[in-house]
Amino acid sequence: MPRRHLGAFRTLSACALSLTLSGCIATLGIAPQSHTLQPNELSIDHAIGAAAQDAAWPAQQWWRAYRDPQLDRWIELALAGSPTLAMAAARVRQARSMAGVVESREQLQGDGALTLKRHNWPDDQFYGPGALSGANTWDNDAHLGLRYALDLWGAERNASEQAVDQAHVRVAEARQAALELQNNVVRAYIDLSLQFARRDIVAAELAQQQQILDLAQRRLAAGIGTHLEVSQAEAPLPETHRQLDSLDEAIALSRNQLAALAGKGPGEGARLARPSLSLAAPLALPSALPAELIGQRPDVVASRWQVQAQARGIDVAHAAFFPNVDLVGGLGFMATGGGPLAFLSGRTFSYNVGPAISLPIFDGGRLRAQLGAASAEYDLAVAHYNATVIDALKAVSDRLIRRESLQQQARFATESVAAAQKTYDMATLAFQRGLTDYLDVLNAQTLLFRQQQIQQQVQAARLSVHADLVTALGGGLGAGADVPSESPR
Repeated sequence: MPRRHLGAFRTLSACALSLTLSGCIATLGIAPQSHTLQPNELSIDHAIGAAAQDAAWPAQQWWRAYRDPQLDRWIELALAGSPTLAMAAARVRQARSMAGVVESREQLQGDGALTLKRHNWPDDQFYGPGALSGANTWDNDAHLGLRYALDLWGAERNASEQAVDQAHVRVAEARQAALELQNNVVRAYIDLSLQFARRDIVAAELAQQQQILDLAQRRLAAGIGTHLEVSQAEAPLPETHRQLDSLDEAIALSRNQLAALAGKGPGEGARLARPSLSLAAPLALPSALPAELIGQRPDVVASRWQVQAQARGIDVAHAAFFPNVDLVGGLGFMATGGGPLAFLSGRTFSYNVGPAISLPIFDGGRLRAQLGAASAEYDLAVAHYNATVIDALKAVSDRLIRRESLQQQARFATESVAAAQKTYDMATLAFQRGLTDYLDVLNAQTLLFRQQQIQQQVQAARLSVHADLVTALGGGLGAGADVPSESPR
Protein backbone atom coordinates (compact mmCIF):
# COMPACT_ATOMS: atom_id res chain seq x y z
CA MET A 1 0.00 0.00 0.00
CA PRO A 2 1.40 3.46 -0.89
CA ARG A 3 2.63 5.49 2.07
CA ARG A 4 0.12 8.29 1.52
CA HIS A 5 -2.75 5.76 1.48
CA LEU A 6 -1.41 4.08 4.64
CA GLY A 7 -1.38 7.42 6.49
CA ALA A 8 -4.92 8.21 5.43
CA PHE A 9 -6.09 4.76 6.58
CA ARG A 10 -4.51 5.24 10.01
CA THR A 11 -6.16 8.67 10.36
CA LEU A 12 -9.60 7.28 9.49
CA SER A 13 -9.11 4.36 11.91
CA ALA A 14 -8.24 6.71 14.75
CA CYS A 15 -11.31 8.84 14.05
CA ALA A 16 -13.58 5.79 13.97
CA LEU A 17 -12.17 4.50 17.27
CA SER A 18 -12.61 7.89 18.92
CA LEU A 19 -16.21 8.15 17.78
CA THR A 20 -16.94 4.63 19.06
CA LEU A 21 -15.46 5.25 22.51
CA SER A 22 -17.14 8.62 22.97
CA GLY A 23 -20.65 7.34 22.27
CA CYS A 24 -20.92 9.82 19.39
CA ILE A 25 -24.05 11.72 20.53
CA ALA A 26 -24.58 13.48 23.87
CA THR A 27 -27.91 13.59 25.76
CA LEU A 28 -27.47 17.29 26.65
CA GLY A 29 -28.99 16.74 30.10
CA ILE A 30 -32.43 15.57 28.91
CA ALA A 31 -34.19 14.06 31.95
CA PRO A 32 -37.64 13.85 33.62
CA GLN A 33 -38.86 16.85 35.59
CA SER A 34 -41.53 15.33 37.86
CA HIS A 35 -41.52 13.26 41.04
CA THR A 36 -44.17 11.03 42.57
CA LEU A 37 -46.11 12.12 45.64
CA GLN A 38 -45.58 10.10 48.78
CA PRO A 39 -48.71 9.40 50.85
CA ASN A 40 -47.24 11.14 53.89
CA GLU A 41 -46.94 14.35 51.88
CA LEU A 42 -50.73 14.67 51.76
CA SER A 43 -52.63 15.79 54.84
CA ILE A 44 -55.81 13.95 55.80
CA ASP A 45 -58.99 15.56 57.04
CA HIS A 46 -61.09 14.98 60.13
CA ALA A 47 -63.33 12.45 58.37
CA ILE A 48 -60.44 10.08 57.72
CA GLY A 49 -58.68 10.78 60.99
CA ALA A 50 -61.83 10.12 62.99
CA ALA A 51 -62.54 6.78 61.33
CA ALA A 52 -62.09 3.54 63.27
CA GLN A 53 -58.41 2.73 63.66
CA ASP A 54 -58.51 -0.97 64.53
CA ALA A 55 -60.08 -2.42 61.41
CA ALA A 56 -58.81 -4.59 58.59
CA TRP A 57 -59.61 -4.29 54.93
CA PRO A 58 -63.11 -5.23 53.80
CA ALA A 59 -63.59 -8.82 52.73
CA GLN A 60 -62.99 -9.60 49.08
CA GLN A 61 -66.68 -10.46 48.65
CA TRP A 62 -67.68 -7.19 50.28
CA TRP A 63 -71.21 -7.21 48.85
CA ARG A 64 -72.14 -10.05 51.22
CA ALA A 65 -72.47 -7.37 53.92
CA TYR A 66 -75.92 -6.67 52.45
CA ARG A 67 -77.01 -10.21 53.33
CA ASP A 68 -79.06 -10.82 50.22
CA PRO A 69 -78.41 -14.24 48.59
CA GLN A 70 -79.96 -13.09 45.34
CA LEU A 71 -77.47 -10.21 45.13
CA ASP A 72 -74.59 -12.61 45.83
CA ARG A 73 -75.71 -14.90 43.01
CA TRP A 74 -76.21 -12.02 40.61
CA ILE A 75 -72.71 -10.61 41.14
CA GLU A 76 -71.30 -14.08 40.53
CA LEU A 77 -73.23 -14.18 37.26
CA ALA A 78 -71.90 -10.73 36.33
CA LEU A 79 -68.28 -11.66 37.07
CA ALA A 80 -68.64 -14.81 34.97
CA GLY A 81 -70.57 -13.41 32.01
CA SER A 82 -69.82 -9.71 31.69
CA PRO A 83 -68.50 -8.71 28.23
CA THR A 84 -66.60 -5.86 29.90
CA LEU A 85 -64.60 -8.28 32.04
CA ALA A 86 -64.08 -10.55 29.04
CA MET A 87 -62.49 -7.63 27.18
CA ALA A 88 -60.33 -6.78 30.19
CA ALA A 89 -59.16 -10.40 30.43
CA ALA A 90 -58.34 -10.41 26.70
CA ARG A 91 -56.24 -7.26 27.16
CA VAL A 92 -54.33 -8.98 29.97
CA ARG A 93 -53.58 -11.98 27.73
CA GLN A 94 -52.57 -9.65 24.91
CA ALA A 95 -50.16 -7.73 27.15
CA ARG A 96 -48.61 -10.94 28.47
CA SER A 97 -48.11 -12.22 24.94
CA MET A 98 -46.52 -8.94 23.86
CA ALA A 99 -44.21 -9.15 26.86
CA GLY A 100 -43.19 -12.61 25.66
CA VAL A 101 -42.42 -11.19 22.20
CA VAL A 102 -40.17 -8.50 23.66
CA GLU A 103 -38.46 -10.89 26.09
CA SER A 104 -37.61 -13.24 23.21
CA ARG A 105 -35.21 -10.63 21.84
CA GLU A 106 -32.84 -11.32 24.74
CA GLN A 107 -32.43 -14.95 23.66
CA LEU A 108 -30.33 -16.49 20.91
CA GLN A 109 -31.98 -15.88 17.55
CA GLY A 110 -31.63 -18.30 14.65
CA ASP A 111 -33.09 -18.58 11.19
CA GLY A 112 -32.52 -21.01 8.37
CA ALA A 113 -32.96 -20.93 4.63
CA LEU A 114 -32.77 -23.57 1.92
CA THR A 115 -32.73 -22.84 -1.80
CA LEU A 116 -32.93 -25.48 -4.57
CA LYS A 117 -32.99 -23.99 -8.03
CA ARG A 118 -32.07 -24.87 -11.57
CA HIS A 119 -29.91 -22.21 -13.21
CA ASN A 120 -29.55 -21.64 -16.96
CA TRP A 121 -26.34 -19.64 -17.39
CA PRO A 122 -26.01 -17.14 -20.27
CA ASP A 123 -23.85 -17.94 -23.27
CA ASP A 124 -21.64 -14.87 -23.63
CA GLN A 125 -17.95 -15.18 -24.51
CA PHE A 126 -17.12 -11.69 -23.24
CA TYR A 127 -19.25 -11.25 -20.06
CA GLY A 128 -20.48 -14.78 -19.41
CA PRO A 129 -19.80 -16.97 -16.34
CA GLY A 130 -16.66 -18.59 -17.71
CA ALA A 131 -16.75 -22.38 -17.62
CA LEU A 132 -20.47 -22.30 -16.87
CA SER A 133 -21.23 -20.32 -20.01
CA GLY A 134 -24.28 -21.83 -21.68
CA ALA A 135 -24.60 -24.56 -19.01
CA ASN A 136 -27.74 -25.65 -17.17
CA THR A 137 -26.86 -26.61 -13.56
CA TRP A 138 -28.16 -26.81 -10.00
CA ASP A 139 -27.39 -23.68 -7.99
CA ASN A 140 -28.28 -24.62 -4.38
CA ASP A 141 -27.46 -23.39 -0.89
CA ALA A 142 -28.54 -23.97 2.75
CA HIS A 143 -27.84 -21.46 5.50
CA LEU A 144 -28.32 -21.23 9.28
CA GLY A 145 -27.88 -17.73 10.71
CA LEU A 146 -27.36 -17.07 14.46
CA ARG A 147 -27.50 -13.79 16.34
CA TYR A 148 -27.17 -12.97 20.04
CA ALA A 149 -27.53 -9.48 21.51
CA LEU A 150 -24.86 -8.81 24.12
CA ASP A 151 -27.05 -5.99 25.49
CA LEU A 152 -24.09 -4.13 26.99
CA TRP A 153 -26.20 -1.11 27.95
CA GLY A 154 -29.36 -2.94 29.07
CA ALA A 155 -31.62 -1.83 26.22
CA GLU A 156 -33.15 -5.27 25.63
CA ARG A 157 -33.44 -6.03 29.34
CA ASN A 158 -35.19 -2.74 30.07
CA ALA A 159 -37.48 -3.18 27.07
CA SER A 160 -38.48 -6.60 28.45
CA GLU A 161 -39.07 -5.16 31.91
CA GLN A 162 -41.16 -2.37 30.39
CA ALA A 163 -43.34 -4.89 28.56
CA VAL A 164 -43.81 -6.91 31.75
CA ASP A 165 -44.74 -3.73 33.64
CA GLN A 166 -47.35 -2.97 31.00
CA ALA A 167 -48.78 -6.45 31.55
CA HIS A 168 -49.04 -5.63 35.26
CA VAL A 169 -50.89 -2.44 34.31
CA ARG A 170 -53.45 -4.48 32.38
CA VAL A 171 -53.89 -6.88 35.32
CA ALA A 172 -54.59 -3.97 37.68
CA GLU A 173 -56.98 -2.45 35.12
CA ALA A 174 -58.82 -5.78 34.96
CA ARG A 175 -59.20 -5.63 38.74
CA GLN A 176 -60.53 -2.09 38.43
CA ALA A 177 -63.04 -3.24 35.81
CA ALA A 178 -64.22 -6.03 38.13
CA LEU A 179 -64.55 -3.59 41.02
CA GLU A 180 -66.54 -1.11 38.94
CA LEU A 181 -68.79 -3.91 37.70
CA GLN A 182 -69.49 -5.04 41.26
CA ASN A 183 -70.27 -1.48 42.30
CA ASN A 184 -72.59 -0.97 39.33
CA VAL A 185 -74.47 -4.20 40.07
CA VAL A 186 -74.87 -3.30 43.74
CA ARG A 187 -76.07 0.23 42.95
CA ALA A 188 -78.53 -1.05 40.32
CA TYR A 189 -79.78 -3.63 42.82
CA ILE A 190 -80.23 -0.93 45.48
CA ASP A 191 -82.15 1.15 42.95
CA LEU A 192 -84.40 -1.84 42.23
CA SER A 193 -85.03 -2.20 45.96
CA LEU A 194 -85.85 1.52 46.21
CA GLN A 195 -88.37 1.27 43.36
CA PHE A 196 -90.15 -1.58 45.17
CA ALA A 197 -90.21 0.45 48.39
CA ARG A 198 -91.63 3.46 46.58
CA ARG A 199 -94.28 1.28 45.01
CA ASP A 200 -95.29 0.00 48.44
CA ILE A 201 -95.71 3.58 49.65
CA VAL A 202 -97.79 4.58 46.63
CA ALA A 203 -99.87 1.41 46.91
CA ALA A 204 -100.53 2.19 50.58
CA GLU A 205 -101.40 5.75 49.59
CA LEU A 206 -103.88 4.41 47.03
CA ALA A 207 -105.45 2.11 49.63
CA GLN A 208 -105.86 4.96 52.09
CA GLN A 209 -107.28 7.22 49.41
CA GLN A 210 -109.82 4.54 48.61
CA GLN A 211 -110.69 4.23 52.31
CA ILE A 212 -111.21 7.99 52.55
CA LEU A 213 -113.41 7.90 49.45
CA ASP A 214 -115.53 5.14 51.00
CA LEU A 215 -115.77 7.16 54.20
CA ALA A 216 -116.81 10.32 52.32
CA GLN A 217 -119.48 8.36 50.46
CA ARG A 218 -120.82 6.91 53.70
CA ARG A 219 -120.89 10.37 55.28
CA LEU A 220 -122.79 11.67 52.25
CA ALA A 221 -125.27 8.81 52.48
CA ALA A 222 -125.75 9.50 56.19
CA GLY A 223 -126.50 13.13 55.51
CA ILE A 224 -123.49 14.53 57.34
CA GLY A 225 -121.18 14.92 54.30
CA THR A 226 -121.16 16.80 51.03
CA HIS A 227 -120.65 16.05 47.37
CA LEU A 228 -117.58 18.30 47.48
CA GLU A 229 -115.92 15.96 49.97
CA VAL A 230 -116.65 12.98 47.70
CA SER A 231 -115.26 14.86 44.68
CA GLN A 232 -112.13 15.85 46.62
CA ALA A 233 -111.59 12.21 47.66
CA GLU A 234 -111.95 10.97 44.07
CA ALA A 235 -109.59 13.57 42.54
CA PRO A 236 -106.16 12.09 43.53
CA LEU A 237 -106.97 8.50 42.49
CA PRO A 238 -105.99 8.74 38.77
CA GLU A 239 -102.65 10.38 39.61
CA THR A 240 -101.87 7.67 42.15
CA HIS A 241 -102.64 4.97 39.58
CA ARG A 242 -100.28 6.77 37.16
CA GLN A 243 -97.50 6.76 39.77
CA LEU A 244 -97.97 3.01 40.28
CA ASP A 245 -97.64 2.40 36.54
CA SER A 246 -94.53 4.58 36.39
CA LEU A 247 -92.93 2.63 39.24
CA ASP A 248 -93.75 -0.68 37.53
CA GLU A 249 -91.92 0.67 34.49
CA ALA A 250 -88.91 1.70 36.63
CA ILE A 251 -88.79 -1.79 38.20
CA ALA A 252 -88.77 -3.43 34.76
CA LEU A 253 -86.02 -1.11 33.53
CA SER A 254 -83.90 -1.80 36.62
CA ARG A 255 -84.24 -5.53 36.00
CA ASN A 256 -83.12 -5.03 32.40
CA GLN A 257 -80.12 -3.03 33.58
CA LEU A 258 -79.07 -5.78 36.00
CA ALA A 259 -79.46 -8.36 33.24
CA ALA A 260 -77.25 -6.33 30.91
CA LEU A 261 -74.57 -5.89 33.61
CA ALA A 262 -74.54 -9.65 34.11
CA GLY A 263 -74.30 -10.32 30.37
CA LYS A 264 -77.78 -11.85 30.31
CA GLY A 265 -80.93 -11.20 28.31
CA PRO A 266 -84.00 -9.32 29.59
CA GLY A 267 -85.76 -12.61 30.26
CA GLU A 268 -83.21 -13.47 32.93
CA GLY A 269 -83.69 -10.10 34.61
CA ALA A 270 -87.47 -10.50 34.64
CA ARG A 271 -87.05 -13.43 37.04
CA LEU A 272 -85.40 -11.24 39.67
CA ALA A 273 -87.40 -11.28 42.90
CA ARG A 274 -87.78 -8.32 45.20
CA PRO A 275 -84.46 -7.49 46.96
CA SER A 276 -84.13 -7.99 50.70
CA LEU A 277 -81.20 -5.73 51.57
CA SER A 278 -79.92 -4.99 55.04
CA LEU A 279 -76.77 -3.09 55.88
CA ALA A 280 -74.41 -4.95 58.23
CA ALA A 281 -71.89 -3.42 60.63
CA PRO A 282 -70.40 -0.08 59.52
CA LEU A 283 -67.28 -0.34 57.41
CA ALA A 284 -64.12 0.85 59.18
CA LEU A 285 -60.75 1.91 57.82
CA PRO A 286 -57.28 0.35 58.07
CA SER A 287 -55.16 1.12 61.10
CA ALA A 288 -52.42 2.96 59.17
CA LEU A 289 -53.45 6.07 57.24
CA PRO A 290 -53.12 7.12 54.54
CA ALA A 291 -50.55 4.77 52.94
CA GLU A 292 -52.57 1.59 53.45
CA LEU A 293 -55.70 3.54 52.65
CA ILE A 294 -54.97 3.90 48.94
CA GLY A 295 -52.31 1.28 48.28
CA GLN A 296 -54.86 -1.45 47.58
CA ARG A 297 -56.86 0.50 44.99
CA PRO A 298 -56.48 -1.09 41.55
CA ASP A 299 -56.27 2.28 39.79
CA VAL A 300 -53.42 3.39 42.09
CA VAL A 301 -51.61 0.10 41.52
CA ALA A 302 -52.05 0.46 37.75
CA SER A 303 -50.65 4.00 37.89
CA ARG A 304 -47.61 2.82 39.86
CA TRP A 305 -46.88 0.15 37.28
CA GLN A 306 -47.28 2.71 34.50
CA VAL A 307 -44.70 4.97 36.13
CA GLN A 308 -42.36 1.99 36.46
CA ALA A 309 -42.85 1.11 32.79
CA GLN A 310 -42.10 4.66 31.63
CA ALA A 311 -38.95 4.72 33.78
CA ARG A 312 -37.80 1.64 31.86
CA GLY A 313 -38.61 3.47 28.64
CA ILE A 314 -36.14 6.21 29.58
CA ASP A 315 -33.43 3.59 30.09
CA VAL A 316 -34.20 2.09 26.68
CA ALA A 317 -33.96 5.51 25.02
CA HIS A 318 -30.70 6.21 26.88
CA ALA A 319 -29.11 2.98 25.70
CA ALA A 320 -29.64 4.00 22.07
CA PHE A 321 -26.89 6.64 22.48
CA PHE A 322 -24.21 3.96 22.85
CA PRO A 323 -22.73 1.48 20.35
CA ASN A 324 -24.67 -1.73 19.93
CA VAL A 325 -22.72 -5.00 19.80
CA ASP A 326 -24.21 -8.33 18.69
CA LEU A 327 -22.56 -11.68 18.15
CA VAL A 328 -23.44 -13.04 14.72
CA GLY A 329 -22.57 -16.28 13.03
CA GLY A 330 -23.66 -18.58 10.29
CA LEU A 331 -23.31 -22.13 9.00
CA GLY A 332 -24.01 -23.12 5.44
CA PHE A 333 -23.54 -25.21 2.36
CA MET A 334 -23.39 -23.77 -1.14
CA ALA A 335 -22.54 -25.25 -4.52
CA THR A 336 -23.13 -24.65 -8.19
CA GLY A 337 -23.17 -27.73 -10.34
CA GLY A 338 -23.42 -31.42 -9.55
CA GLY A 339 -26.54 -33.23 -8.42
CA PRO A 340 -29.48 -31.61 -6.58
CA LEU A 341 -28.07 -32.64 -3.15
CA ALA A 342 -24.38 -32.56 -3.92
CA PHE A 343 -24.05 -29.15 -2.28
CA LEU A 344 -24.46 -30.82 1.16
CA SER A 345 -20.99 -32.36 1.01
CA GLY A 346 -18.22 -31.34 3.37
CA ARG A 347 -16.30 -29.56 0.63
CA THR A 348 -19.07 -26.97 0.29
CA PHE A 349 -19.37 -26.29 4.07
CA SER A 350 -18.67 -22.74 5.26
CA TYR A 351 -19.12 -20.75 8.43
CA ASN A 352 -18.67 -17.23 9.77
CA VAL A 353 -18.67 -15.74 13.26
CA GLY A 354 -17.84 -12.38 14.83
CA PRO A 355 -19.18 -9.22 16.42
CA ALA A 356 -21.50 -6.86 14.61
CA ILE A 357 -21.10 -3.28 15.83
CA SER A 358 -23.46 -0.44 15.06
CA LEU A 359 -23.19 3.06 16.49
CA PRO A 360 -24.99 6.36 16.01
CA ILE A 361 -22.92 9.17 14.53
CA PHE A 362 -25.22 11.67 12.84
CA ASP A 363 -28.99 11.31 13.29
CA GLY A 364 -30.33 14.83 12.95
CA GLY A 365 -31.42 14.90 16.62
CA ARG A 366 -33.54 11.74 16.44
CA LEU A 367 -32.09 10.08 19.54
CA ARG A 368 -32.39 13.23 21.64
CA ALA A 369 -36.00 13.60 20.52
CA GLN A 370 -36.70 9.98 21.48
CA LEU A 371 -35.15 10.52 24.92
CA GLY A 372 -37.12 13.74 25.35
CA ALA A 373 -40.34 11.93 24.42
CA ALA A 374 -39.58 9.11 26.88
CA SER A 375 -38.88 11.64 29.64
CA ALA A 376 -42.13 13.46 28.88
CA GLU A 377 -44.06 10.17 28.96
CA TYR A 378 -42.55 9.48 32.37
CA ASP A 379 -43.62 12.93 33.58
CA LEU A 380 -47.13 12.27 32.27
CA ALA A 381 -47.27 8.93 34.10
CA VAL A 382 -46.05 10.57 37.31
CA ALA A 383 -48.63 13.35 37.01
CA HIS A 384 -51.36 10.76 36.43
CA TYR A 385 -50.18 8.76 39.44
CA ASN A 386 -50.15 11.87 41.65
CA ALA A 387 -53.64 12.84 40.46
CA THR A 388 -54.89 9.30 41.12
CA VAL A 389 -53.52 9.38 44.67
CA ILE A 390 -55.11 12.77 45.35
CA ASP A 391 -58.45 11.67 43.86
CA ALA A 392 -58.32 8.45 45.91
CA LEU A 393 -57.97 10.34 49.17
CA LYS A 394 -60.72 12.75 48.14
CA ALA A 395 -63.04 9.88 47.23
CA VAL A 396 -62.55 8.19 50.60
CA SER A 397 -63.04 11.44 52.50
CA ASP A 398 -66.16 12.30 50.47
CA ARG A 399 -67.73 8.91 51.18
CA LEU A 400 -66.95 9.12 54.88
CA ILE A 401 -68.47 12.59 55.13
CA ARG A 402 -71.55 11.46 53.22
CA ARG A 403 -71.87 8.29 55.29
CA GLU A 404 -71.77 10.27 58.54
CA SER A 405 -74.31 12.75 57.17
CA LEU A 406 -76.67 10.02 56.00
CA GLN A 407 -76.61 8.37 59.40
CA GLN A 408 -77.88 11.60 60.89
CA GLN A 409 -80.37 12.08 58.07
CA ALA A 410 -81.73 8.57 58.63
CA ARG A 411 -82.39 9.35 62.28
CA PHE A 412 -84.17 12.60 61.44
CA ALA A 413 -86.17 10.93 58.67
CA THR A 414 -87.39 8.26 61.10
CA GLU A 415 -88.52 10.95 63.53
CA SER A 416 -90.29 12.83 60.73
CA VAL A 417 -92.19 9.73 59.61
CA ALA A 418 -93.31 9.03 63.19
CA ALA A 419 -94.55 12.62 63.60
CA ALA A 420 -96.32 12.59 60.22
CA GLN A 421 -97.97 9.26 61.03
CA LYS A 422 -99.27 10.66 64.31
CA THR A 423 -100.66 13.76 62.54
CA TYR A 424 -102.36 11.63 59.90
CA ASP A 425 -103.96 9.33 62.48
CA MET A 426 -105.32 12.31 64.41
CA ALA A 427 -106.70 13.97 61.23
CA THR A 428 -108.37 10.74 60.11
CA LEU A 429 -110.01 10.21 63.50
CA ALA A 430 -111.25 13.81 63.58
CA PHE A 431 -112.68 13.44 60.05
CA GLN A 432 -114.47 10.23 61.01
CA ARG A 433 -116.12 12.04 63.95
CA GLY A 434 -117.06 15.04 61.84
CA LEU A 435 -114.75 17.40 63.71
CA THR A 436 -112.78 18.47 60.62
CA ASP A 437 -113.07 18.43 56.84
CA TYR A 438 -111.33 16.31 54.21
CA LEU A 439 -108.68 18.93 53.44
CA ASP A 440 -106.95 18.33 56.79
CA VAL A 441 -106.84 14.60 56.10
CA LEU A 442 -105.45 15.18 52.61
CA ASN A 443 -102.70 17.47 53.88
CA ALA A 444 -101.73 15.02 56.62
CA GLN A 445 -101.72 12.14 54.15
CA THR A 446 -99.55 14.03 51.67
CA LEU A 447 -97.07 14.88 54.42
CA LEU A 448 -96.91 11.27 55.62
CA PHE A 449 -96.21 9.72 52.25
CA ARG A 450 -93.67 12.40 51.37
CA GLN A 451 -91.77 11.69 54.58
CA GLN A 452 -91.95 7.94 53.94
CA GLN A 453 -90.49 8.45 50.47
CA ILE A 454 -87.70 10.59 51.91
CA GLN A 455 -86.98 7.90 54.48
CA GLN A 456 -86.65 5.25 51.76
CA GLN A 457 -84.40 7.51 49.68
CA VAL A 458 -82.11 8.09 52.66
CA GLN A 459 -81.95 4.36 53.35
CA ALA A 460 -81.09 3.64 49.71
CA ALA A 461 -78.44 6.38 49.79
CA ARG A 462 -76.92 4.76 52.92
CA LEU A 463 -76.74 1.44 51.10
CA SER A 464 -75.16 3.09 48.04
CA VAL A 465 -72.58 5.09 49.96
CA HIS A 466 -71.52 1.89 51.69
CA ALA A 467 -70.76 0.39 48.27
CA ASP A 468 -69.02 3.56 47.15
CA LEU A 469 -66.83 3.64 50.27
CA VAL A 470 -65.75 0.02 49.83
CA THR A 471 -65.00 0.77 46.18
CA ALA A 472 -62.97 3.84 47.14
CA LEU A 473 -60.92 1.63 49.47
CA GLY A 474 -60.19 -0.84 46.67
CA GLY A 475 -63.15 -3.13 47.21
CA GLY A 476 -61.25 -5.77 49.13
CA LEU A 477 -59.46 -6.67 45.89
CA GLY A 478 -56.02 -6.43 47.49
CA ALA A 479 -53.19 -6.16 45.01
CA GLY A 480 -51.04 -8.50 47.11
CA ALA A 481 -47.63 -8.93 45.52
CA ASP A 482 -48.72 -7.34 42.28
CA VAL A 483 -47.09 -3.99 42.98
CA PRO A 484 -43.71 -2.60 41.90
CA SER A 485 -40.88 -3.76 44.15
CA GLU A 486 -39.69 -0.20 44.57
CA SER A 487 -41.43 3.15 44.78
CA PRO A 488 -41.82 4.86 41.36
CA ARG A 489 -38.72 6.91 40.56
